[in-house]
Parts: sequence; C-alpha cells; structure tokens
Amino acid sequence: MTGSLELNRVTLGFVPLTDCAPLVMALDKGFFARHGLSVTLSREASWANIRDKVAVGLLDGAQMPAGMPLAATGGVGRVNVPMLTGVALGLNGNAITVSETLFRQMEAADPAAVARRPADARALKPVIAARREAGRPKLTFGVVLAVSSHAYQLRTWLAAAGIDPDRDVQLVVVPPPHMVGSLKAGEIDGYCVGEPWNTQAVHEGIGRIVVTGYELWNNSPEKVLGVTAAWAAANPNAHRALIRALIETARWLDVPANREETAATLSRVVGVPEAVLRASLTGSVQEAPGAPARPLPDFIVFHRYAATFPWRSHALWFLAQMVRWGQLPAGADLAGIAASVYRADLHRAAAAELGEPVPLTDGKPEGAHAGPWTLTDATSPIAMGADRFFEGRRFDPADPLGGVPSRSFVPA
Repeated sequence: MTGSLELNRVTLGFVPLTDCAPLVMALDKGFFARHGLSVTLSREASWANIRDKVAVGLLDGAQMPAGMPLAATGGVGRVNVPMLTGVALGLNGNAITVSETLFRQMEAADPAAVARRPADARALKPVIAARREAGRPKLTFGVVLAVSSHAYQLRTWLAAAGIDPDRDVQLVVVPPPHMVGSLKAGEIDGYCVGEPWNTQAVHEGIGRIVVTGYELWNNSPEKVLGVTAAWAAANPNAHRALIRALIETARWLDVPANREETAATLSRVVGVPEAVLRASLTGSVQEAPGAPARPLPDFIVFHRYAATFPWRSHALWFLAQMVRWGQLPAGADLAGIAASVYRADLHRAAAAELGEPVPLTDGKPEGAHAGPWTLTDATSPIAMGADRFFEGRRFDPADPLGGVPSRSFVPA
C-alpha cells in the first residue's frame, strides 16, 4: 500500500477532552498498529505545551485546535514554525457555560433572551452595564487558546449582541481541564470549552450550558492532527499511515454502538465519570442541574459529513477571524497560509489507500445549508450535514474578508 515507514515509533500529544477520542481509540483498538505504528500518547497540561513541544520536536505531532497550526505558520503569537495538517479529528463538541450566579443575573435581566435557542448574549448587556456603573470588575470568560474555535465562537456570540469582547468583558486563557475549577473558585464567570468540561460543570451543579458550538455554527471545525512541515517532509510514509489510522478510527467512532465503549475508555483517560462523557458522545446533553437532557445527535461528529477532511474554507474562516480580531494584518497572504497548512492533497492520498470517499474540491461555501445536503464534487457522493451560522451569515472562501463584520460596537 505504501513504502516502508521512515519511523514507526511516534509520540503524539493530547489534552484530556472528549475529542481526544480519535487518538485514544486508535491506540486502544489497534488502528495505529494496523498501519505499522507504535504510538505513545503524551497527556499535556495545555495547548501552549502542545504547540511548544511540537515546534521543538519533543512531540512528533499532536491533537491541536484547528487554528493552532495556522497561527504558528502565520506568525501569530510567539511561535513561528510552519505546521500543517492532513486530517481533521472531528466537528463540533464545544459549548459556552456560565456560572449559576451569572445565569440568574442574565435570566433576571432578559428572560426571553436566555430562553431562546441558541441563547442570546443580549442578556449579558444589562449585567455588564450594572457592573460598570457599580465600579465592579468586568465579567471574565475563559477560552482555551486565543486562536481556537472556542475563542472565536465566544467572540462571535458576544459581538452579535453588540458586546465588544475586547472592551466590555475580559477574556483569559485557561487550560481545558482547569475550567471547572476556575469557575468554582470564582476566578471566571463563564467559558467556552470542549466537552466534557461543560457537562462536568452542570454535573457539579455550578454552571449552565447556554449555547452549544453546534448552535453557533452547525458542524464547525474543531481539532486536527498537527505536525511541523519539516516532520511531514522527513516522514511522508509515517505521516500518511497516521492519517489512514485516524480516518479508520473516526469511522469506527461514528458507529453509535461504539460510543458507549468510547465513554468508558475515555473516562479513565480524561478523569471524569463515564456518565459525563457519555452525554456528549451519545448526543444527550443536560444543560442545567436537574434539567432533562436535550437530544443533540450531532453534538460531536468524528467521521460523517466528511469530518476528517481538512477543508481549506475552514482554514480561511479561522484566518479571517484572526484578521477581524487584530491578530493578523489584513494584508496577510491568507490563501497562501491556508494552502500550506490545510493539506487536502495528503488527506486524499491516504483516503485513496482506504477506498474512502473524498471531496475533490479543497473548499466550499460555509453557512449555505440549513439541513442535510449531498456533496457531489467527490470521488463518490458524500452525505453532508448543515453548516448554518447562528447569525445567518455566509462565508465565501473566495473572498474571506468580505464577510468579516465591522469591529464597531455600541457600548454595552
């Protein structure tokens, strides 16, 4: 199928989250071994650890927020090392959670906005104004990384309600496993993070899920397998073997009967009760203590809807957000960065060896579908899911900055 592997011992980093499942289950179920790889998984404390260790070669690759390899390649932040991805690790899986105290304040200020689905951040405006008038500190929200989908989902949700996320509130970086503890300690008032750390806050009775990532952008990109460009160039066969193994694992993970086993295995790795992991994996999410679970069948997707494909349109959306929020200059070569980092060609080569249907186009309009649709520009038709944005916007990858809203805000 391929040439001999340049190396078969590979160390991959991960952060304990529900969506580390492709790495964990690829090891547990023997998918890595099937492709000649002996993989060691390294549990890391934060995304900064992941980024830095991959950059200097202490890790061969890692689970990464989808914006991380783009930022590293584009020079956003202190690490400027070209990175790339040939496989995405899934869609969706995030939520915005607020403390019980903040939820009650929002509910009192604007009960209709809180009851709406997705909940409207408009309910935060009077809370923000009251704190300012009283001379109290700004509300503080945790995000896992400044260039992650979590940060941009939270920013977009706030901005859609006229709240300036850089002036009206404070955003701080908190590693995912520390979110619940920081909320409990009162260090933050809310956060946007991947599962299971939203459900865990509800489980402990300290938080409310007010909106899911799926509701903000149906089937939005989440994590990828990231490696340095130098590592990929030196180890093309080993890299392709990793991609093949992860595609096969993703296919296994999206078999409903396998989600229970995954919850049990991840419980030992992530360190939360199996029931907490089962909630998002099976699409039955409890948003408030004592409330009935709400069915969300696409809360986290690993394989269906071409979930493993590294869409260049996803890359351009992230880069457009970096421009919107002042992390990249407007004159940056967004198309060049996207093409060098999101390597659809590497994915197609690996998928072809598996007989996996694969898109023939590198990008697609985002936000154009409110329900299921079929991608015909593929080696065989692929059933796709909705890709609607909650504000009703559309994103055209041919004009990535054309749909970037103004940063002008009416003070909250």
